[in-house]
Amino acid sequence: MLKTRMTEMFGIQHPIMLAGMNWITEPKLVSAVCNAGGLGILAIARCTPRETRELVRQVRDMTDKPFGINQILIGPGAKENIEAAMAEKVPIINYSLGKPWFVGDVHAYGGKVVGTIAIAKHAAKAVQAGCDALVVTGHEAAAHGAAATSMVLIPLVASMVKVPLIAAGGFYDGRGLAAALALGADGISMGSRFMVVKESMVHDNFKRLCMEATEQDTLYDTVFDGLEGRVLKTKEALAMTKRGFPAVEAVKGALLVKKLMGLSWPKFAAISLEMLRAEEGHPLMVLARQAVGNMKHLKAITEGDVEGGILFAGQCCGGITDNPSTKELIDRIMVEAEGVLDKLNKLKG
Repeated sequence: MLKTRMTEMFGIQHPIMLAGMNWITEPKLVSAVCNAGGLGILAIARCTPRETRELVRQVRDMTDKPFGINQILIGPGAKENIEAAMAEKVPIINYSLGKPWFVGDVHAYGGKVVGTIAIAKHAAKAVQAGCDALVVTGHEAAAHGAAATSMVLIPLVASMVKVPLIAAGGFYDGRGLAAALALGADGISMGSRFMVVKESMVHDNFKRLCMEATEQDTLYDTVFDGLEGRVLKTKEALAMTKRGFPAVEAVKGALLVKKLMGLSWPKFAAISLEMLRAEEGHPLMVLARQAVGNMKHLKAITEGDVEGGILFAGQCCGGITDNPSTKELIDRIMVEAEGVLDKLNKLKG
């Protein structure tokens, strides 16, 4: 068993975290990770506050282990979702893109706040804001990594801050976990690897595509949801990189988001204006592409539409070749990581 600052801070058995992924990290997968000794993270950015509370309670019905939620702070309903999670006293609040105004409130009930960063200078700001730990996302990751790879970014951040670090981007096995520990992290976060387990709701068509992909079979661009991000290479993903601005699709996507979030027209308009004024800067084109990306992401996850869907996935798909249960995967990773560390220790002579 590996004891790290991550396992000690969160009260978990293994230093492995499930990355928050909208429409994928639902209660079944979250609880499976928790029950296998890892840290399950429920993605709530796509939820209404009522749905957030319901999903949190479902997780609690399925596990008595620590878990967390993940919320992007500049999205529709972000403040209300965070408030709902705090009302439920969720043990870990994981956020990205924005200022964590809720740190004091979370600490007041004994919870922890985990910031997600992809640029080294943002690490110090997150710690100054009161974050207890950080997820450090390298370029290899699915969705929104920045330019620096995990190999470079993790040791840089480790030299800048003293809080526990969770490495994300390119991690899918025990060798990766051992490497992350050597680079200065205290554990790993995995998204793509957990998409391809039996408890994942990702459609079998896309699980199969992930298992067949090589490390070259992803695309990195801003066209998928307005931010720099990585998706699995598919016919539609390739076509999106060659098209102009998707005006008609953007309207359809925005209306879909309004419907899924249960927003009134005044609330929808107010949130749109709020996002346009966000500190990170989200022009209308970015918001429109996000709406389109959400629509195509749902097509992939729920319908398995390999012609019209896109799936955010990391370069590590090249190393994913099977579809184990969550427990089988985590147990395997831990055995492999301990074996790698034992082998390295023997090099000391």
